[in-house]
Amino acid sequence: MTTRHVIVGVDGTVIAVRALDLAADEAALHATALEIVYAVPDLDEAGPVLASAASRVGYRHPDLPVVTVPVKGHSAAVLAERGREAALTVVGCRSLGGFAGTLFGSVSRRLAAHAHGPLLVVRGDSPPHLHNEVLLVLDAEDDVDTAAYAMQEAERRSAGLRILRSSAHRHPAPAPVPQRRREGTASHFPTAGDVLVELGEQHPRVHVETQDTAPASTQTLLEATRTADLVVIGCRAGLGGYGRQLGSVARTLLHRAHCPVLVVPAGQESGTPSPS
Repeated sequence: MTTRHVIVGVDGTVIAVRALDLAADEAALHATALEIVYAVPDLDEAGPVLASAASRVGYRHPDLPVVTVPVKGHSAAVLAERGREAALTVVGCRSLGGFAGTLFGSVSRRLAAHAHGPLLVVRGDSPPHLHNEVLLVLDAEDDVDTAAYAMQEAERRSAGLRILRSSAHRHPAPAPVPQRRREGTASHFPTAGDVLVELGEQHPRVHVETQDTAPASTQTLLEATRTADLVVIGCRAGLGGYGRQLGSVARTLLHRAHCPVLVVPAGQESGTPSPS
């Protein structure tokens, strides 16, 4: 068992149930606990919803440690704050209110901009693990953390890794690792391509496929999410280090992807919770 946990917001809506199921699956996959949070004006109202959520998780994952937390406050602010120490925060994106928001609603949007760690936004209607593929969208060649995170998530799921890379950021194919080690200098900053080559040697069971696409090829991007179980995209700190800076690709995926979207902040070293 690991110390960091998965956190999910619920509000009793259908999409919140989908977020709950996905969060429970992720907690089981990461071998860590699940924290279920409900933010309400009156804490007495939270009891039935949280009890129902815990019961559902217990039925699907009998051995998964579950904690339920009723909290007063705004949904997005509560999840952002409680997610500071979480391995992953999960939220829905389509509902009439509460945690799920409207379409890519207020809660999902605010969390995408202000969450402190990896954020998984529920999208699409396909069952989990249907395609056995993780899609990594590289919006820039310095998405080193995103590349490492995606590779580890693919191995954790026993899935292949498909890399969709903008041609605007294409670099020459990285040299073999021994050659790079001979030629490397202290001033060399690894690109995502460098990291993927190194990780490919560390995770030989992950089949990797790379596809280059034009920067404006939104249709190619969205079509690729139809055959993925998860799409991984990076983000950077906002101005002054406050919040997150979401690029146009990340915003497109969060609004229109056909599968769950995992937003990984720069500096996230691993998709694996820290060991106790």
